[in-house]
Amino acid sequence: MSSLTPDTAPGPVAASDAVLDDIDSRPGSATSLARTVLGAYVRDLGGWIAISDFTTLLSMLDVPEQSTRSAVTRLKSRGVLFSESRNGRNGYGLTAEAGAMFERGDPRIYGFRQMAPDDAWRLISFGIPESERAARHQLRRRLTSIGCGIVSAGLWICPDYLTAEAAAIVTTLGLDDYVTTFRATELTVPGTIREAATQWWDLRGLADRYRTFLDHHGHSLDPDGDPDGHAAFTRFVPVLDEWRIIPYIDPGLPAAMLPADWPGGAGLELFAESRRRYLEPSRKWVRALVNRE
Repeated sequence: MSSLTPDTAPGPVAASDAVLDDIDSRPGSATSLARTVLGAYVRDLGGWIAISDFTTLLSMLDVPEQSTRSAVTRLKSRGVLFSESRNGRNGYGLTAEAGAMFERGDPRIYGFRQMAPDDAWRLISFGIPESERAARHQLRRRLTSIGCGIVSAGLWICPDYLTAEAAAIVTTLGLDDYVTTFRATELTVPGTIREAATQWWDLRGLADRYRTFLDHHGHSLDPDGDPDGHAAFTRFVPVLDEWRIIPYIDPGLPAAMLPADWPGGAGLELFAESRRRYLEPSRKWVRALVNRE
């Protein structure tokens, strides 16, 4: 049994660390696929799954048993899983922190946010002393992980709807005394706002992520109709696995700030259609699989 109680409240650092772990792990790796299955399917089962069933599900995604064991070990060390036996079967349960983390991630992953032209911005200004160098590094890394852009070394920018997430990161790192934020409704920049956005965010890198996603999964939609539950599972999990980090690092900039050939819209359409076709049929199939006895 886990020593964590159901009422254990997750801290913001757990969510931020989890996002960073996702960024660092390669889509399609055993650990990444395991996290995707946990978030999309094991939660749907009530937050627990037998070891044999979890191994079976990952084997259908071409993850060897040894790789599954290694992934589970890492997820336990990250506070995502704990071992628990139920009805004579050994299995894994989601910790309270992990369950809350996945819940917080759902709006980002499944409900992509896009700025309107007149939406407000949040400017984040900080001057952090050298004695807090490690925390300063973590602040920069975490702000990047939620879609903030860099105007200058001590000034960051993000859509105003990211204010709460940015504030949680600052508080968690104990840097409130060094950070001041402003709500802005108008930006005046040298050159064009599109040129400024290219300097503040790594839009080229983000566009490459979208294009890679489209290249990898543009064929996943079955032209002959919807597949059965098993096929829906093996098609949707890789799509979700590669997609789920993109909405974190994409701030959802308005069209006027994006390159004319921006691939984000096509990526969003592909994911939305994949979810519509495959998520619920695959969940129904997984429920039947684990309840077969």
